[in-house]
Amino acid sequence: MSSEVRMAQDAGVAMDTQCIRAALADAGTRQTPAICFVDVMKSFGERHVQDHQTFSVQAGELFAIIGPSGTGKSVTLKLIAGLLRPDAGEVRVLGKTLSELSSKELSQLRRRIGFLFQGGALLGWKTLAENVALPLQEHGRLTANEIEARVQAALAEVGLKDAGELYPAEVSGGMLKRAAFARAIIENPEILLFDEPTSGLDPVMAYTIDSLVRKINRAHHAACVVVTHDMAGALRYADRIAFLKDGRFLIVDTPEAIRQSDLPEIQSFLNPEQTEVSHV
Repeated sequence: MSSEVRMAQDAGVAMDTQCIRAALADAGTRQTPAICFVDVMKSFGERHVQDHQTFSVQAGELFAIIGPSGTGKSVTLKLIAGLLRPDAGEVRVLGKTLSELSSKELSQLRRRIGFLFQGGALLGWKTLAENVALPLQEHGRLTANEIEARVQAALAEVGLKDAGELYPAEVSGGMLKRAAFARAIIENPEILLFDEPTSGLDPVMAYTIDSLVRKINRAHHAACVVVTHDMAGALRYADRIAFLKDGRFLIVDTPEAIRQSDLPEIQSFLNPEQTEVSHV
C-alpha cells in the first residue's frame, strides 16, 4: 500500500471519528452519520453564513433547519450537495469527505442525493411524467419500460397517479411541489434535501406537503434535511429542529424541547403575534 493511500485512509478514519463524536454530542448516538459538518466555515464577503458549524444527521432522521431569511439555511443544503465548498472545515456525506472527491466522484455521490428546489424547478415544456423521468434518462441505465414503471410508481407515491400527462402550467402549486417530490425520490436516494417545500402554498396544502415529507422520510428511510420558515410544520414532522442565526445553530433539539425553549429567537417563531415590530 502506498503512503498516499495510507494517509488518505488515516484521514478518513480521523474524519469518521470526528463525525461520530459530533453525532454523540449532537444526537446521542455513536453511529456514523449520513451527513456531518465539522467546524465548517462559509462566508460571502463579510457575511458569515457558517461560523465553525458542527452537526450531524443520521440515516432515516428528519432534520429541520429554521431561521430568519438570509441566515444561510439554503447554503447548508448546497454544502451538503457539494454545490458549494466550505472555506474551512469538512463536510462529510455518506462516508465521503466532499473536498477530497474528484468531479466524477462528486457527480456519482449526488446520484445518491435527492434535491427538492424551492420553486420545484420543473421544465415547462415537459409533462410532469417527463420531468420526473429526467434523472433516470440522464444516467441511461434503464430501458424505456423500466423508466416508465419507476415514474408511475413515484407519481403514485406522491398522489399524482393520473396527472403524469399534464404540463406544469396546467396544475396547481401543490401539484407542482408533489411532482418535484416524485423527481427527488425517483432514484431512491439515501439523502433528501428540501428547500422551503411549503413556500407559496395555502395552509391546507402546506399541511398536505408536510405530511408528504414525513411519509417519504419513513418510506425511504433517507436522511432528510428540510429548510423552512414554517415552525408549525417543522414541529409536526421533524425528529430534530435546528435554529440557525449568525452562522451557528442556537439550539438543536426535539420538537418538544423547542416548544419549551425560552430563547427569544425561538419564541418569535412560536408566537409571532407577540413579537414587537418596529416601524420606520
